[in-house]
Amino acid sequence: MTNSRIAGLGYYVPENIVTNDDLAKNMDTSDEWIQERTGIKERRYATKHKETTTTMAKKAAEIAIERAGITNEDVDFIIFATLSPDYYFPGCGVLLQRELGITKTEIGALDIRNQCSGFIYGLSVADQFIKSGMYKNILLVGSEMHSMGLDYKTSGRNVTVIFGDGAGAVLLQPTQEEKKGILTTHLHSNGIFAEELALISPGTHGGYHDKEDLVDFGFPDPSEHGGIFATQTMLDDGLMFPNMNGKLVFKNAVVKFAQVINEALTKTGLSKEDISMLVPHQANLRISQFIQKTFGLRDDQVFNNIQKYGNTTAASIPIALTEAWEQGKVNEGDLVCLAAFGSGFTWGSALIRW
Repeated sequence: MTNSRIAGLGYYVPENIVTNDDLAKNMDTSDEWIQERTGIKERRYATKHKETTTTMAKKAAEIAIERAGITNEDVDFIIFATLSPDYYFPGCGVLLQRELGITKTEIGALDIRNQCSGFIYGLSVADQFIKSGMYKNILLVGSEMHSMGLDYKTSGRNVTVIFGDGAGAVLLQPTQEEKKGILTTHLHSNGIFAEELALISPGTHGGYHDKEDLVDFGFPDPSEHGGIFATQTMLDDGLMFPNMNGKLVFKNAVVKFAQVINEALTKTGLSKEDISMLVPHQANLRISQFIQKTFGLRDDQVFNNIQKYGNTTAASIPIALTEAWEQGKVNEGDLVCLAAFGSGFTWGSALIRW
């Protein structure tokens, strides 16, 4: 039976390092306050007018493609996960195709908008395409440029201190090795709390039938403000920044992380003792530590890099996975578990036999 394997990995983070002390110059916060709540010490910000979500993705993708031993022209499908695309539309998939110079073959490009769990969703989609025999070289990328859309005043502190920029990529290929590669993936969602971790405006929701829900969550009635793309009122009232109910997200994340990891283990007949390396979405170091304790994993069995990169949403897992591999912490035969939870709410897991 054909399985999917990760044949190449790569990541890119911008050169600009932004420390907690740097943020404290513009908002009421401190290094101690941020580290205590998130574990983050610094993050990377892209260079304005020089870097975009797509250009960062290109750099990560080229590394993954080279490590897979193929050329750009060998890629036959692109999956691009992000919540911070270059444009409202079209998506970044076709922009990456253009950046990589593979437009002659006119391969398909799919955009994934599942935020923090976007890479896991993309991995599951790619896995099915490869198992079916439809594609042989799938480029999966997660890339984010949060720095261009954050509120750097004290009013935006709880969200802004968490996020950073970066991109990660993997190249997936088929393998005939028994019980190797992607063993299983599991995807879930629940839209009940969609507005609790969201960027509501700009959007096309003006006057829609559930507008009362926005009002209930503290947002103005969109029908009074146009609601189609950006309006002056959105700018004046500071509505164009992300919103997060941190306590609710944490409460749900620790439960769903554990559930979806156990689901993958049960599906494959494995146990938590079989896990060689857990690479969780880098949402908050406290969440990762809670999950580590829940499964009784050692420090060397969980890879975290949120301390230096912050939360890079769809890019966080491929960046962390690549770093873990580069540092020799992921080796042949290891059982690697990936898991994520985020906006939507959406969450997922994957088990990979390296």
